[in-house]
Amino acid sequence: MSALPPALVAAIERIADVDELLVALDFDGTLAPTVDDPASARSHPDAMAAILALEDLEKTRIALVSGRSIGNLASVARLPDSTILVGSHGAEFRFGGAVSGPELDGDERKMLDRLYAAVETVAARYPGARTERKPAGSGLHTRMSSPADADAARADALAAVAALGPSSGITERYGKDILEFTVREADKGTALDVIRHRTAASAVLFVGDDVTDEDGFAVLSGHDVGVKVGPGETAASHRVADPQAVAELLALLAGLRERKAASPR
Repeated sequence: MSALPPALVAAIERIADVDELLVALDFDGTLAPTVDDPASARSHPDAMAAILALEDLEKTRIALVSGRSIGNLASVARLPDSTILVGSHGAEFRFGGAVSGPELDGDERKMLDRLYAAVETVAARYPGARTERKPAGSGLHTRMSSPADADAARADALAAVAALGPSSGITERYGKDILEFTVREADKGTALDVIRHRTAASAVLFVGDDVTDEDGFAVLSGHDVGVKVGPGETAASHRVADPQAVAELLALLAGLRERKAASPR
């Protein structure tokens, strides 16, 4: 018996019947369980099998939409070039194996270097904190820090970035155990609109677990389906518990799309 909520099963059955389907998925906490070492994260094996089955079908496109940089995402996702990758919350895209990223101007590049330095100086003060350089920003990770150190590190990072000046153009974004700063704003909602247009999708299934995925849920409409993974407030119309449930959802969708492809027209 399926552990998926009946309303979600019905929604998956409906979206499986559309003509051009885009399946957009967050990675960490959605396809892959959250782990202490980000480089060791891997998709749930059943989810990977379902994704590869969906990739083989006509009129079905898969996209991973992540806060990771494209290079980082590609290294852990281990999916074919046909898979669309969106990195840095929409600042980077990979279509057909070709990667495009933000084209920063001279002032933005200078500010990015100052941003890297400011956040890395803060991280060095707190046990367990680390930074991640991205093409248009910097992330402060605090998963391995104590709650007190994580709070203090975030406060210090906010102060350090504010000290760069009111005209820095830097924006901030909170996620699970991460505080990100960018010199070029991007979000998953805008990214979904881009890939929806590029793929001419009739409908979008978007699945994600983090606060940053809410931008994606916010742009869904019509026959689209949004699925939140885990607890927390959400604009998604459906919810599942964990990556195991996501794997079950994707396996159900793959079976339905395979039957649709095999049926006489």
